[in-house]
Amino acid sequence: MADTASKHIDMTTGSLWRNIPLFAFPVAATSILEQLSNLIATVIIGNFSGDQGTLAMAAVGSNVPLTSLMLNLFIGMSLGSNVVIANAIGRNDQNMVKRAVHTSILMALVGFVVIALGEIFAEPMLAALNVPAETMPLASLYLRVFLLSMPSILLYNFEAAIFRSVGITRMPLQALAVSTVLNIGLDLIFVPILHWGVAGAAIATVAAQLISTLGCFLYAFLKYPELRLHREDWRITRRDVTRHLIQGIPLGLQFSVLAIGIIVMQSVIVQFDTLGGEMVSNAAQNGFGAANKLNNLLMTPLNGLGAAMTSFTAQNLGAGDHARIKKGTVQALIIVWTMCLISIAAGLLLSRGGGYLYIFLSPDKVTAETMRYGNTYLYVDLSLYLFLGFIFVVRNCVQGIGKPQFVLGA
Repeated sequence: MADTASKHIDMTTGSLWRNIPLFAFPVAATSILEQLSNLIATVIIGNFSGDQGTLAMAAVGSNVPLTSLMLNLFIGMSLGSNVVIANAIGRNDQNMVKRAVHTSILMALVGFVVIALGEIFAEPMLAALNVPAETMPLASLYLRVFLLSMPSILLYNFEAAIFRSVGITRMPLQALAVSTVLNIGLDLIFVPILHWGVAGAAIATVAAQLISTLGCFLYAFLKYPELRLHREDWRITRRDVTRHLIQGIPLGLQFSVLAIGIIVMQSVIVQFDTLGGEMVSNAAQNGFGAANKLNNLLMTPLNGLGAAMTSFTAQNLGAGDHARIKKGTVQALIIVWTMCLISIAAGLLLSRGGGYLYIFLSPDKVTAETMRYGNTYLYVDLSLYLFLGFIFVVRNCVQGIGKPQFVLGA
């Protein structure tokens, strides 16, 4: 990609204080935009689904653990491709770059297998999460339609990994911005106007994601001739696939473990709202849910910096510049701790008077108990942010040098 070097961030040269934040901020903005899109969609469903508004929100909410688990698994897999491609770029091995890119695209087609399995086991999976009987029909409908978007979601994430591995971070952000606006617009048509309810919300997600994915493809092929697919490029060897799986499977499992942890935590939180086996309140669930959403937003810039360090270390490892890897890791720690202090201050400010609760919950659900549960969870998380920032940087650096099995073990 030498002919396009001026159009992307080269992590093997230049100022680290400049290049690392330039790479990280669009990645973080992409994640924030995705979370805001999901939040707005939920609000639309709750307010424009008529008498089924409460059930519709519960149906969408009950799918979050499953959809997060699947997305995290394949996001981790796509990061494995990021490592392989960035390493080849650092070595200036154009042939390996092309083979790695095309292997990534082929691996994303496993989304069709996910659709088939999901359609078969949709209700058993939801039943395993103790989804109430009255919510099951809508929850099952949402999941089945949502699964239709898996191929395009996987292709988008692998495409984003390809762009980031060469230092292009704005394109995935721009594509997601278009997808978000389109998703919200379709939600407003399908839910309040056409009254398609939960199915309409899922269809809007599928359509918006597909258009975003196609946009990324067109941009890649028009701007970068070396990424265009030719018949001979599909001759992927077992070694090519193995190289990606060695990097991707540990990362996919790592992300899945974190998602499973959230599922377990949610099942425990419910116990705080029960007495003698009967549900007596929703305060703990509401407080935890709102605080967790705020926590995810506050952590997003830290995750973005981590993604930058994966590409940074992989490129410089390929270039054989170990000294730059060490120097960049130290500077990244200084940057991430500064970002942690800003996130902590923002979290504390939003917690005053339970301010963040009114962002994620309707006023009638904000009670003293909700605030107590939410703030307790939030304050414990914020107290560990400096340690968390250290983990994000070091973990992604280890991933970037091709040792994901150590991260998974930890």
